Amino acid sequence: MLDYLRKYKKDRRERKVRGDTESGVGIDTRSVDMESSMARRGSLLVPYYSQDPADYWSDPACELPKELFTQILSYLDAPSLISSELVSWRWYASASDPLVWKQIFHSDFRPKTQTIPENSPDFQIGGRGMGNTRPGQDWKRMWKVRKALHQRWTDNHAAAIYLEGHYDSVYCVQFDEDKILTGSRDRTIRIWDARTYRCTRILGVPAKSHPTPSPPLTANPGPRPFVRLSSQRLKMELSPQVKPPLYHVGSILCLQYDDDIMITGSSDCTCIVWDIKADWKPIRRVRYHKAGVLDICFDKKHVVSCSKDTSVCLWDRQTGEQIHRLSGHRGPVNAVQLRGNLAVSASGDGVAKLWNLVSGSCVKEFPSKERGMACVEFSLDSLTIFAGGNDQVIYQFDASTGELLREFRGHSDLVRSLHLDSANGRVVSGSYDTSVRAFDIRTGNSIVELTAWTTSWILSAKLDYRRIIATSQDGRVVVIDFGYQLPGIELLEQHPRLDMDSLSDELALLKVNG
Repeated sequence: MLDYLRKYKKDRRERKVRGDTESGVGIDTRSVDMESSMARRGSLLVPYYSQDPADYWSDPACELPKELFTQILSYLDAPSLISSELVSWRWYASASDPLVWKQIFHSDFRPKTQTIPENSPDFQIGGRGMGNTRPGQDWKRMWKVRKALHQRWTDNHAAAIYLEGHYDSVYCVQFDEDKILTGSRDRTIRIWDARTYRCTRILGVPAKSHPTPSPPLTANPGPRPFVRLSSQRLKMELSPQVKPPLYHVGSILCLQYDDDIMITGSSDCTCIVWDIKADWKPIRRVRYHKAGVLDICFDKKHVVSCSKDTSVCLWDRQTGEQIHRLSGHRGPVNAVQLRGNLAVSASGDGVAKLWNLVSGSCVKEFPSKERGMACVEFSLDSLTIFAGGNDQVIYQFDASTGELLREFRGHSDLVRSLHLDSANGRVVSGSYDTSVRAFDIRTGNSIVELTAWTTSWILSAKLDYRRIIATSQDGRVVVIDFGYQLPGIELLEQHPRLDMDSLSDELALLKVNG
Protein backbone atom coordinates (compact mmCIF):
# COMPACT_ATOMS: atom_id res chain seq x y z
CA MET A 1 0.00 0.00 0.00
CA LEU A 2 2.83 2.43 0.85
CA ASP A 3 4.74 1.60 -2.35
CA TYR A 4 1.58 2.21 -4.32
CA LEU A 5 1.11 5.58 -2.60
CA ARG A 6 4.70 6.72 -3.34
CA LYS A 7 4.46 5.78 -7.02
CA TYR A 8 1.02 7.30 -7.32
CA LYS A 9 2.10 10.66 -5.86
CA LYS A 10 5.15 10.79 -8.16
CA ASP A 11 3.02 9.98 -11.20
CA ARG A 12 0.36 12.48 -10.10
CA ARG A 13 2.91 15.31 -10.03
CA GLU A 14 4.06 14.53 -13.56
CA ARG A 15 0.69 14.47 -15.30
CA LYS A 16 -2.58 16.30 -15.32
CA VAL A 17 -6.01 14.71 -15.12
CA ARG A 18 -8.61 16.58 -17.14
CA GLY A 19 -12.38 16.45 -17.25
CA ASP A 20 -15.30 16.56 -14.84
CA THR A 21 -13.83 14.65 -11.87
CA GLU A 22 -17.03 14.91 -9.89
CA SER A 23 -19.21 12.99 -12.35
CA GLY A 24 -16.50 11.07 -14.17
CA VAL A 25 -17.57 12.52 -17.57
CA GLY A 26 -14.62 13.35 -19.81
CA ILE A 27 -11.94 11.97 -17.52
CA ASP A 28 -8.78 11.26 -19.53
CA THR A 29 -6.81 8.49 -17.84
CA ARG A 30 -4.18 8.14 -20.58
CA SER A 31 -0.61 8.79 -19.56
CA VAL A 32 1.44 11.68 -20.90
CA ASP A 33 3.55 9.20 -22.87
CA MET A 34 0.41 7.79 -24.50
CA GLU A 35 -0.79 11.25 -25.53
CA SER A 36 2.55 12.27 -27.02
CA SER A 37 2.83 8.97 -28.85
CA MET A 38 -0.59 9.40 -30.42
CA ALA A 39 0.29 12.94 -31.42
CA ARG A 40 3.43 11.70 -33.17
CA ARG A 41 1.59 8.81 -34.87
CA GLY A 42 -1.68 10.60 -35.44
CA SER A 43 -2.06 9.38 -38.99
CA LEU A 44 -1.76 5.75 -37.95
CA LEU A 45 -3.99 6.10 -34.88
CA VAL A 46 -1.89 3.43 -33.21
CA PRO A 47 -0.93 4.59 -29.68
CA TYR A 48 2.29 3.58 -28.05
CA TYR A 49 1.62 2.05 -24.59
CA SER A 50 4.19 2.60 -21.90
CA GLN A 51 5.62 -0.50 -20.23
CA ASP A 52 5.53 1.18 -16.81
CA PRO A 53 2.25 0.30 -14.99
CA ALA A 54 2.57 3.51 -12.97
CA ASP A 55 1.78 5.46 -16.13
CA TYR A 56 -1.80 4.19 -15.94
CA TRP A 57 -2.47 4.59 -12.22
CA SER A 58 -5.05 7.07 -11.08
CA ASP A 59 -6.55 7.71 -7.67
CA PRO A 60 -10.17 6.52 -7.53
CA ALA A 61 -10.77 8.93 -4.65
CA CYS A 62 -10.06 11.76 -7.09
CA GLU A 63 -11.54 10.29 -10.24
CA LEU A 64 -14.83 8.89 -8.89
CA PRO A 65 -17.76 10.66 -7.25
CA LYS A 66 -17.32 10.55 -3.47
CA GLU A 67 -20.57 8.63 -3.01
CA LEU A 68 -19.49 5.92 -5.44
CA PHE A 69 -16.00 5.61 -3.96
CA THR A 70 -17.46 5.40 -0.46
CA GLN A 71 -19.80 2.63 -1.58
CA ILE A 72 -16.85 0.70 -3.03
CA LEU A 73 -14.96 0.94 0.25
CA SER A 74 -17.94 -0.47 2.13
CA TYR A 75 -17.21 -3.87 0.54
CA LEU A 76 -13.82 -4.07 2.28
CA ASP A 77 -13.31 -5.87 5.55
CA ALA A 78 -12.56 -3.78 8.63
CA PRO A 79 -8.73 -4.21 8.69
CA SER A 80 -8.49 -3.22 5.02
CA LEU A 81 -10.76 -0.25 5.64
CA ILE A 82 -8.53 0.92 8.50
CA SER A 83 -5.48 0.63 6.20
CA SER A 84 -7.30 2.62 3.53
CA GLU A 85 -7.59 5.55 5.89
CA LEU A 86 -3.79 5.94 5.71
CA VAL A 87 -3.60 6.48 1.93
CA SER A 88 -4.55 10.16 1.79
CA TRP A 89 -6.96 12.69 3.26
CA ARG A 90 -9.49 11.90 0.54
CA TRP A 91 -9.29 8.19 1.32
CA TYR A 92 -9.57 8.93 5.02
CA ALA A 93 -12.71 10.99 4.51
CA SER A 94 -14.43 8.16 2.66
CA ALA A 95 -13.03 5.24 4.68
CA SER A 96 -14.11 6.81 7.98
CA ASP A 97 -17.62 7.63 6.76
CA PRO A 98 -20.16 6.49 9.42
CA LEU A 99 -22.34 4.82 6.78
CA VAL A 100 -19.39 2.66 5.67
CA TRP A 101 -18.67 1.59 9.25
CA LYS A 102 -22.33 0.94 9.90
CA GLN A 103 -22.32 -1.54 7.03
CA ILE A 104 -19.07 -3.12 8.24
CA PHE A 105 -20.41 -3.41 11.79
CA HIS A 106 -23.63 -5.06 10.66
CA SER A 107 -21.76 -7.37 8.29
CA ASP A 108 -19.50 -8.61 11.10
CA PHE A 109 -21.95 -8.73 13.99
CA ARG A 110 -25.53 -8.81 12.73
CA PRO A 111 -27.29 -12.03 13.73
CA LYS A 112 -27.53 -14.51 10.90
CA THR A 113 -30.97 -14.60 9.29
CA GLN A 114 -33.10 -17.53 10.38
CA THR A 115 -36.51 -18.71 9.37
CA ILE A 116 -38.44 -18.17 12.59
CA PRO A 117 -41.78 -19.95 13.05
CA GLU A 118 -44.97 -17.96 13.23
CA ASN A 119 -46.02 -16.99 16.78
CA SER A 120 -42.43 -17.24 18.01
CA PRO A 121 -41.89 -15.70 21.45
CA ASP A 122 -40.93 -12.05 21.76
CA PHE A 123 -38.80 -12.62 24.86
CA GLN A 124 -35.17 -11.68 24.60
CA ILE A 125 -32.41 -13.14 26.72
CA GLY A 126 -30.03 -10.28 27.45
CA GLY A 127 -29.22 -7.64 24.86
CA ARG A 128 -28.34 -7.87 21.20
CA GLY A 129 -25.17 -5.78 21.27
CA MET A 130 -26.13 -3.94 18.09
CA GLY A 131 -26.61 -0.47 19.57
CA ASN A 132 -29.25 1.69 17.93
CA THR A 133 -29.55 3.92 14.88
CA ARG A 134 -29.68 7.25 16.66
CA PRO A 135 -28.09 10.20 14.75
CA GLY A 136 -24.35 10.55 15.23
CA GLN A 137 -23.78 6.94 16.22
CA ASP A 138 -20.06 6.12 16.17
CA TRP A 139 -20.16 2.84 14.25
CA LYS A 140 -16.38 2.58 13.92
CA ARG A 141 -15.95 2.81 17.68
CA MET A 142 -18.76 0.29 18.15
CA TRP A 143 -16.89 -2.12 15.88
CA LYS A 144 -13.73 -1.69 17.95
CA VAL A 145 -15.67 -2.26 21.19
CA ARG A 146 -17.18 -5.49 19.84
CA LYS A 147 -13.73 -6.71 18.77
CA ALA A 148 -12.29 -5.91 22.21
CA LEU A 149 -15.26 -7.67 23.82
CA HIS A 150 -14.71 -10.74 21.62
CA GLN A 151 -11.07 -10.83 22.76
CA ARG A 152 -12.17 -10.77 26.39
CA TRP A 153 -14.36 -13.82 25.74
CA THR A 154 -11.37 -15.55 24.14
CA ASP A 155 -9.12 -14.67 27.10
CA ASN A 156 -11.79 -15.57 29.73
CA HIS A 157 -11.30 -12.04 31.07
CA ALA A 158 -14.43 -11.12 33.02
CA ALA A 159 -15.68 -9.48 36.19
CA ALA A 160 -17.85 -11.35 38.68
CA ILE A 161 -20.81 -9.53 40.19
CA TYR A 162 -22.54 -11.54 42.91
CA LEU A 163 -26.20 -10.83 43.56
CA GLU A 164 -26.76 -11.74 47.20
CA GLY A 165 -30.26 -11.74 48.60
CA HIS A 166 -32.05 -15.05 48.06
CA TYR A 167 -32.39 -17.16 51.17
CA ASP A 168 -31.77 -20.50 49.45
CA SER A 169 -30.85 -22.17 46.14
CA VAL A 170 -31.57 -20.13 42.98
CA TYR A 171 -33.10 -22.35 40.31
CA CYS A 172 -33.82 -20.09 37.33
CA VAL A 173 -32.91 -16.79 35.67
CA GLN A 174 -33.84 -14.65 32.71
CA PHE A 175 -32.56 -11.16 31.91
CA ASP A 176 -32.55 -8.30 29.42
CA GLU A 177 -30.70 -4.98 29.20
CA ASP A 178 -32.73 -3.46 32.02
CA LYS A 179 -33.54 -6.20 34.52
CA ILE A 180 -32.62 -9.63 35.83
CA LEU A 181 -35.29 -12.00 37.19
CA THR A 182 -34.41 -14.91 39.44
CA GLY A 183 -36.49 -17.61 41.09
CA SER A 184 -35.47 -19.48 44.22
CA ARG A 185 -36.15 -22.30 46.60
CA ASP A 186 -37.02 -19.55 49.09
CA ARG A 187 -40.35 -19.25 47.14
CA THR A 188 -39.69 -15.74 45.82
CA ILE A 189 -38.96 -14.07 42.52
CA ARG A 190 -36.47 -11.22 42.71
CA ILE A 191 -36.17 -8.40 40.19
CA TRP A 192 -32.72 -6.81 39.91
CA ASP A 193 -31.58 -3.68 38.05
CA ALA A 194 -29.27 -5.00 35.30
CA ARG A 195 -27.05 -1.91 35.44
CA THR A 196 -26.73 -1.16 39.16
CA TYR A 197 -27.41 -4.73 40.34
CA ARG A 198 -29.74 -3.51 43.06
CA CYS A 199 -32.64 -5.75 43.97
CA THR A 200 -35.63 -3.54 43.28
CA ARG A 201 -38.49 -5.89 44.11
CA ILE A 202 -39.45 -9.23 45.65
CA LEU A 203 -42.55 -11.11 44.51
CA GLY A 204 -43.91 -13.74 46.87
CA VAL A 205 -43.51 -14.67 50.49
CA PRO A 206 -40.14 -16.07 51.63
CA ALA A 207 -40.17 -19.53 53.16
CA LYS A 208 -38.06 -18.29 56.08
CA SER A 209 -37.35 -14.93 57.62
CA HIS A 210 -33.55 -14.98 57.60
CA PRO A 211 -31.20 -16.01 54.80
CA THR A 212 -28.69 -18.81 55.19
CA PRO A 213 -25.19 -17.32 54.76
CA SER A 214 -23.52 -18.42 51.53
CA PRO A 215 -20.21 -20.27 51.97
CA PRO A 216 -17.11 -18.14 51.33
CA LEU A 217 -15.63 -18.29 47.86
CA THR A 218 -12.30 -20.06 47.57
CA ALA A 219 -9.54 -19.72 44.99
CA ASN A 220 -8.92 -22.50 42.52
CA PRO A 221 -6.83 -23.09 39.39
CA GLY A 222 -8.14 -21.54 36.20
CA PRO A 223 -9.36 -18.11 35.13
CA ARG A 224 -10.44 -15.88 38.00
CA PRO A 225 -12.49 -12.66 37.93
CA PHE A 226 -10.35 -9.59 37.31
CA VAL A 227 -12.64 -7.80 39.76
CA ARG A 228 -15.24 -9.09 42.20
CA LEU A 229 -18.35 -7.14 43.22
CA SER A 230 -21.15 -7.99 45.58
CA SER A 231 -24.61 -6.64 46.26
CA GLN A 232 -24.71 -7.99 49.81
CA ARG A 233 -24.08 -4.62 51.44
CA LEU A 234 -27.20 -3.03 49.95
CA LYS A 235 -29.98 -2.35 52.41
CA MET A 236 -33.05 -4.51 52.04
CA GLU A 237 -35.38 -1.51 51.93
CA LEU A 238 -34.16 -1.05 48.36
CA SER A 239 -36.00 -4.28 47.45
CA PRO A 240 -39.48 -4.05 48.94
CA GLN A 241 -41.29 -7.34 49.40
CA VAL A 242 -44.67 -7.51 47.71
CA LYS A 243 -47.19 -10.08 48.95
CA PRO A 244 -49.55 -10.58 45.99
CA PRO A 245 -53.02 -12.11 46.22
CA LEU A 246 -51.61 -15.17 44.46
CA TYR A 247 -48.18 -16.55 45.18
CA HIS A 248 -46.33 -19.85 45.22
CA VAL A 249 -46.07 -21.94 48.35
CA GLY A 250 -43.22 -24.01 46.94
CA SER A 251 -39.85 -23.43 45.30
CA ILE A 252 -39.76 -21.31 42.13
CA LEU A 253 -38.32 -23.86 39.72
CA CYS A 254 -38.76 -22.04 36.39
CA LEU A 255 -39.81 -18.72 34.91
CA GLN A 256 -40.11 -16.97 31.59
CA TYR A 257 -41.27 -13.48 30.64
CA ASP A 258 -41.79 -11.29 27.59
CA ASP A 259 -42.96 -7.69 27.29
CA ASP A 260 -46.44 -8.50 28.64
CA ILE A 261 -46.45 -11.44 31.00
CA MET A 262 -44.30 -13.63 33.20
CA ILE A 263 -45.15 -17.27 33.90
CA THR A 264 -43.61 -19.12 36.84
CA GLY A 265 -43.66 -22.81 37.70
CA SER A 266 -43.23 -24.23 41.18
CA SER A 267 -42.80 -27.34 43.27
CA ASP A 268 -46.36 -26.60 44.51
CA CYS A 269 -47.48 -28.21 41.18
CA THR A 270 -48.89 -24.92 39.78
CA CYS A 271 -48.05 -22.19 37.29
CA ILE A 272 -48.90 -18.52 37.86
CA VAL A 273 -49.33 -15.96 35.09
CA TRP A 274 -48.25 -12.42 36.07
CA ASP A 275 -49.24 -9.23 34.24
CA ILE A 276 -46.04 -7.19 33.92
CA LYS A 277 -47.74 -4.05 32.64
CA ALA A 278 -50.14 -4.09 35.61
CA ASP A 279 -47.25 -3.83 38.07
CA TRP A 280 -46.53 -7.57 38.15
CA LYS A 281 -50.06 -8.47 39.18
CA PRO A 282 -50.80 -12.23 39.27
CA ILE A 283 -53.80 -12.88 37.03
CA ARG A 284 -54.17 -16.65 36.87
CA ARG A 285 -53.08 -19.85 38.58
CA VAL A 286 -53.00 -23.01 36.47
CA ARG A 287 -52.81 -26.54 37.85
CA TYR A 288 -52.32 -29.23 35.24
CA HIS A 289 -49.59 -31.29 36.91
CA LYS A 290 -49.51 -33.67 39.85
CA ALA A 291 -45.91 -32.89 40.80
CA GLY A 292 -43.50 -29.98 40.59
CA VAL A 293 -43.42 -27.91 37.37
CA LEU A 294 -39.81 -28.18 36.25
CA ASP A 295 -39.77 -25.97 33.15
CA ILE A 296 -42.02 -23.71 31.11
CA CYS A 297 -41.94 -22.06 27.70
CA PHE A 298 -44.47 -19.94 25.81
CA ASP A 299 -45.00 -17.97 22.61
CA LYS A 300 -47.76 -15.61 21.44
CA LYS A 301 -50.44 -18.35 21.48
CA HIS A 302 -49.38 -21.31 23.58
CA VAL A 303 -47.72 -22.31 26.82
CA VAL A 304 -45.89 -25.60 27.30
CA SER A 305 -45.08 -26.84 30.81
CA CYS A 306 -43.39 -30.04 31.97
CA SER A 307 -43.29 -31.81 35.27
CA LYS A 308 -41.76 -34.36 37.56
CA ASP A 309 -44.99 -36.33 36.96
CA THR A 310 -43.56 -37.34 33.50
CA SER A 311 -46.08 -35.21 31.54
CA VAL A 312 -45.90 -32.27 29.15
CA CYS A 313 -48.96 -30.00 28.98
CA LEU A 314 -49.93 -27.59 26.20
CA TRP A 315 -52.32 -24.81 27.15
CA ASP A 316 -53.73 -21.59 25.73
CA ARG A 317 -51.87 -18.45 26.72
CA GLN A 318 -54.95 -16.21 26.72
CA THR A 319 -57.47 -18.43 28.49
CA GLY A 320 -55.33 -20.91 30.38
CA GLU A 321 -57.37 -23.81 28.96
CA GLN A 322 -55.52 -27.09 28.43
CA ILE A 323 -55.21 -28.19 24.78
CA HIS A 324 -53.11 -31.38 24.98
CA ARG A 325 -51.52 -33.56 27.62
CA LEU A 326 -48.44 -35.13 26.02
CA SER A 327 -47.56 -38.51 27.46
CA GLY A 328 -44.74 -40.86 26.60
CA HIS A 329 -41.80 -40.10 28.87
CA ARG A 330 -40.98 -42.69 31.54
CA GLY A 331 -39.21 -40.30 33.90
CA PRO A 332 -39.41 -36.69 35.12
CA VAL A 333 -39.53 -34.20 32.25
CA ASN A 334 -36.84 -31.72 33.21
CA ALA A 335 -36.88 -29.23 30.33
CA VAL A 336 -39.03 -28.12 27.44
CA GLN A 337 -38.75 -25.74 24.47
CA LEU A 338 -41.41 -24.43 22.07
CA ARG A 339 -41.05 -23.40 18.42
CA GLY A 340 -44.24 -22.82 16.44
CA ASN A 341 -46.15 -26.10 16.21
CA LEU A 342 -43.21 -28.07 17.56
CA ALA A 343 -41.98 -28.66 21.09
CA VAL A 344 -39.01 -30.62 22.38
CA SER A 345 -38.74 -32.11 25.87
CA ALA A 346 -35.87 -33.74 27.77
CA SER A 347 -36.42 -36.37 30.45
CA GLY A 348 -34.67 -38.34 33.13
CA ASP A 349 -35.52 -41.42 31.03
CA GLY A 350 -32.57 -40.48 28.78
CA VAL A 351 -34.62 -39.38 25.76
CA ALA A 352 -35.47 -36.02 24.19
CA LYS A 353 -38.77 -36.08 22.29
CA LEU A 354 -39.98 -33.86 19.46
CA TRP A 355 -43.74 -33.24 19.60
CA ASN A 356 -46.24 -32.14 16.96
CA LEU A 357 -48.50 -29.82 18.91
CA VAL A 358 -51.34 -29.97 16.39
CA SER A 359 -51.78 -33.72 16.74
CA GLY A 360 -50.23 -34.06 20.18
CA SER A 361 -48.03 -36.91 19.00
CA CYS A 362 -44.31 -37.58 19.35
CA VAL A 363 -42.69 -37.45 15.91
CA LYS A 364 -39.04 -38.13 16.74
CA GLU A 365 -36.80 -39.24 19.60
CA PHE A 366 -33.21 -38.26 20.40
CA PRO A 367 -31.61 -40.67 22.88
CA SER A 368 -28.55 -40.01 24.99
CA LYS A 369 -25.86 -42.64 25.04
CA GLU A 370 -26.03 -43.07 28.79
CA ARG A 371 -28.49 -42.12 31.54
CA GLY A 372 -30.93 -39.22 31.84
CA MET A 373 -31.28 -35.80 30.25
CA ALA A 374 -31.60 -32.67 32.35
CA CYS A 375 -31.74 -29.79 29.84
CA VAL A 376 -32.60 -29.02 26.24
CA GLU A 377 -32.37 -26.13 23.75
CA PHE A 378 -34.22 -25.76 20.44
CA SER A 379 -32.80 -23.36 17.83
CA LEU A 380 -35.04 -20.52 16.67
CA ASP A 381 -35.18 -21.98 13.15
CA SER A 382 -36.27 -25.37 14.57
CA LEU A 383 -33.38 -27.14 12.83
CA THR A 384 -31.11 -28.01 15.76
CA ILE A 385 -31.60 -29.53 19.21
CA PHE A 386 -29.04 -29.44 22.03
CA ALA A 387 -29.45 -31.69 25.06
CA GLY A 388 -27.36 -32.55 28.11
CA GLY A 389 -27.59 -34.52 31.30
CA ASN A 390 -26.12 -37.18 33.55
CA ASP A 391 -23.49 -38.48 31.13
CA GLN A 392 -21.67 -35.09 31.22
CA VAL A 393 -22.01 -34.65 27.43
CA ILE A 394 -23.86 -32.02 25.40
CA TYR A 395 -25.44 -33.52 22.28
CA GLN A 396 -26.22 -31.58 19.11
CA PHE A 397 -28.91 -33.22 16.94
CA ASP A 398 -30.39 -32.47 13.54
CA ALA A 399 -34.07 -31.96 14.39
CA SER A 400 -35.23 -33.07 10.95
CA THR A 401 -33.30 -36.32 10.60
CA GLY A 402 -32.48 -37.18 14.21
CA GLU A 403 -28.79 -37.44 13.30
CA LEU A 404 -26.26 -36.78 16.05
CA LEU A 405 -24.13 -33.95 14.67
CA ARG A 406 -21.65 -33.27 17.45
CA GLU A 407 -20.79 -33.92 21.07
CA PHE A 408 -19.47 -31.17 23.33
CA ARG A 409 -17.33 -32.49 26.16
CA GLY A 410 -15.50 -31.00 29.12
CA HIS A 411 -17.81 -31.22 32.12
CA SER A 412 -17.03 -33.73 34.86
CA ASP A 413 -20.54 -33.96 36.34
CA LEU A 414 -24.20 -33.65 35.33
CA VAL A 415 -24.95 -30.91 32.78
CA ARG A 416 -27.84 -29.11 34.47
CA SER A 417 -28.47 -26.12 32.17
CA LEU A 418 -28.12 -25.10 28.51
CA HIS A 419 -28.78 -21.88 26.66
CA LEU A 420 -28.23 -21.23 22.96
CA ASP A 421 -27.17 -17.79 21.70
CA SER A 422 -27.63 -18.27 17.96
CA ALA A 423 -26.84 -14.63 17.16
CA ASN A 424 -23.26 -14.99 18.43
CA GLY A 425 -22.80 -18.69 17.72
CA ARG A 426 -22.39 -19.81 21.33
CA VAL A 427 -24.03 -22.31 23.65
CA VAL A 428 -23.48 -22.02 27.41
CA SER A 429 -23.74 -24.86 29.90
CA GLY A 430 -23.87 -25.03 33.68
CA SER A 431 -22.95 -28.17 35.59
CA TYR A 432 -22.91 -29.83 38.96
CA ASP A 433 -19.10 -29.69 38.66
CA THR A 434 -19.53 -25.96 39.59
CA SER A 435 -18.33 -24.86 36.17
CA VAL A 436 -19.79 -22.68 33.46
CA ARG A 437 -18.65 -23.38 29.92
CA ALA A 438 -19.36 -21.77 26.58
CA PHE A 439 -18.79 -23.50 23.23
CA ASP A 440 -18.56 -22.25 19.67
CA ILE A 441 -21.44 -24.03 17.93
CA ARG A 442 -19.76 -23.68 14.52
CA THR A 443 -16.51 -25.43 15.47
CA GLY A 444 -17.40 -27.26 18.67
CA ASN A 445 -14.44 -25.64 20.46
CA SER A 446 -14.65 -24.60 24.10
CA ILE A 447 -14.20 -20.83 24.41
CA VAL A 448 -15.03 -20.21 28.09
CA GLU A 449 -14.15 -22.48 31.01
CA LEU A 450 -14.89 -20.96 34.42
CA THR A 451 -14.83 -23.28 37.42
CA ALA A 452 -15.83 -22.61 41.04
CA TRP A 453 -16.98 -19.01 40.58
CA THR A 454 -19.65 -20.19 43.02
CA THR A 455 -19.30 -22.76 45.79
CA SER A 456 -21.89 -25.28 44.62
CA TRP A 457 -23.84 -26.69 41.68
CA ILE A 458 -24.74 -24.43 38.77
CA LEU A 459 -28.51 -24.74 38.35
CA SER A 460 -29.15 -22.31 35.48
CA ALA A 461 -27.03 -20.29 33.05
CA LYS A 462 -28.02 -17.80 30.35
CA LEU A 463 -25.88 -15.60 28.10
CA ASP A 464 -25.94 -12.73 25.64
CA TYR A 465 -23.26 -10.87 23.67
CA ARG A 466 -21.40 -9.56 26.77
CA ARG A 467 -22.21 -11.68 29.83
CA ILE A 468 -23.23 -15.00 31.33
CA ILE A 469 -25.58 -15.03 34.30
CA ALA A 470 -25.52 -18.22 36.35
CA THR A 471 -27.42 -19.31 39.45
CA SER A 472 -26.20 -21.69 42.08
CA GLN A 473 -27.32 -24.01 44.83
CA ASP A 474 -25.40 -21.82 47.30
CA GLY A 475 -27.99 -19.04 46.89
CA ARG A 476 -25.80 -16.82 44.73
CA VAL A 477 -26.46 -15.33 41.32
CA VAL A 478 -23.20 -14.53 39.52
CA VAL A 479 -23.07 -12.09 36.62
CA ILE A 480 -19.98 -12.97 34.57
CA ASP A 481 -19.48 -9.69 32.71
CA PHE A 482 -16.90 -9.62 29.91
CA GLY A 483 -17.82 -6.00 29.18
CA TYR A 484 -17.32 -4.61 32.67
CA GLN A 485 -15.56 -1.19 32.49
CA LEU A 486 -14.75 -1.73 28.81
CA PRO A 487 -14.60 1.80 27.32
CA GLY A 488 -17.52 2.41 24.98
CA ILE A 489 -19.48 -0.70 26.03
CA GLU A 490 -22.60 1.45 26.51
CA LEU A 491 -22.63 2.13 22.75
CA LEU A 492 -23.72 -1.47 22.19
CA GLU A 493 -26.90 -1.12 24.23
CA GLN A 494 -30.18 -0.53 22.49
CA HIS A 495 -31.33 1.78 25.28
CA PRO A 496 -28.13 3.05 26.92
CA ARG A 497 -28.30 4.82 30.24
CA LEU A 498 -27.18 8.42 29.74
CA ASP A 499 -26.36 9.44 33.32
CA MET A 500 -23.18 7.36 33.50
CA ASP A 501 -21.72 9.40 36.39
CA SER A 502 -24.70 8.51 38.56
CA LEU A 503 -24.38 4.88 37.51
CA SER A 504 -20.69 4.87 38.50
CA ASP A 505 -21.59 6.16 41.94
CA GLU A 506 -24.14 3.38 42.41
CA LEU A 507 -21.67 0.72 41.26
CA ALA A 508 -19.10 2.03 43.73
CA LEU A 509 -21.40 0.80 46.50
CA LEU A 510 -20.93 -2.74 45.25
CA LYS A 511 -17.15 -2.96 45.25
CA VAL A 512 -15.62 -5.41 47.69
CA ASN A 513 -12.23 -6.98 48.18
CA GLY A 514 -11.66 -10.26 46.49
